[in-house]
Amino acid sequence: MRSILYVLTALAVIGLAFWAYRENYRTQEAQAKAQALQSAIGEARARLRVLNAEWAYLNRPDRLMDLVELNYDKLGLLPLQPYQFGRVDQVSFPKPAELPITNPVDVSNMEQFP
Repeated sequence: MRSILYVLTALAVIGLAFWAYRENYRTQEAQAKAQALQSAIGEARARLRVLNAEWAYLNRPDRLMDLVELNYDKLGLLPLQPYQFGRVDQVSFPKPAELPITNPVDVSNMEQFP
């Protein structure tokens, strides 16, 4: 009886060791993936900072003004004046379309409830 107990215990220990071995490698793989993702996120943030800096550099007002002056003949761009802005009440919005009634119901003969 003891020998069966020893064999079952040994099999349980081998099974648990195999399970722990697999879990260890799964954990290492998940940690490697997480580290790769963190690295990719860091690189994306660095690229975003570079793009934001380039955008700010390209949209400098003095640079844009120089471009407008160079391309005035082609574009005809002028600075905005206050009279060019309108008010909301000056905008003519389209009237909403009226829905046609295709099946009218006569309610004049219905009883009145108190």
